[in-house]
Amino acid sequence: MPSSTQSPIGPERFDLETPGGIVSVLRSGTGVPALLLHSAGGARAWSPLHEAIAARRTLFAPDHPGFGLSGDFADFTSVNDIVEHYLRVVDLLELDTFDLIGSSFGGWISAELAARAPERVRSLTLLCPAGLDLPEAPVTDLFALTPGEIVRHLFHSPDMIELVLSTPPDEEAAAAAARDMSSLARFASDPVLCDPELRSRLPLVAAPTLVVAAGEDRIIPSRHSEIYAAEIPDARLLVVEGVGHVLDGEKPEPVIDACLEFLFDPLSVAS
Repeated sequence: MPSSTQSPIGPERFDLETPGGIVSVLRSGTGVPALLLHSAGGARAWSPLHEAIAARRTLFAPDHPGFGLSGDFADFTSVNDIVEHYLRVVDLLELDTFDLIGSSFGGWISAELAARAPERVRSLTLLCPAGLDLPEAPVTDLFALTPGEIVRHLFHSPDMIELVLSTPPDEEAAAAAARDMSSLARFASDPVLCDPELRSRLPLVAAPTLVVAAGEDRIIPSRHSEIYAAEIPDARLLVVEGVGHVLDGEKPEPVIDACLEFLFDPLSVAS
């Protein structure tokens, strides 16, 4: 059984025992279940997007294996291992069907999960998803960048870049970020942030899908989102202009509005 802690304000965090190790999960809200899979830098986070979804769904937000407060899962070496892990997690959480939201690296995992278990995913929302191998629009090699360079690539707004760079992480946060980056390298450094076979699996996704792209994405070019929307049978594309890769951090309002509108009515967001 999971052990849990409830803060006075905010979500409940609990540990879930899985065959591979302990996964740390945030949970909040009531009603239809939704699963949100975080980006490479989004472990442990509870953002305005999380809060908005949890006001309308029972939201589960786990930390990936090797990220955040989850265990190392040292035997895991690929995104496929993570997908298999999440199939076990949703079984343990007794989620027969659920809305699925994934950001960046978590978007890649979400797309794979929706293709692997299409009967379980009610709707799929992908925010700047990684995973595709597009030589004509290559992703940025995060592993070749310094932390400061990564920040400059993540955001479009000069003010946001300056704010992040002027508030360096404390020792604990820096150690957590280093662990997360090491885990990302284990799963997605060769090739960088992609699986050449993923594109061929996207037609297996049966859920209505919203793909949200950042118009000024310097990590994953918006062409990747365009291909996702073209290859998934029931998908539509929304491009948020004037924003970088962390689009729900730079312009949360239009992103949250689109995600909520889509959750309530998957036909409402025009392509």
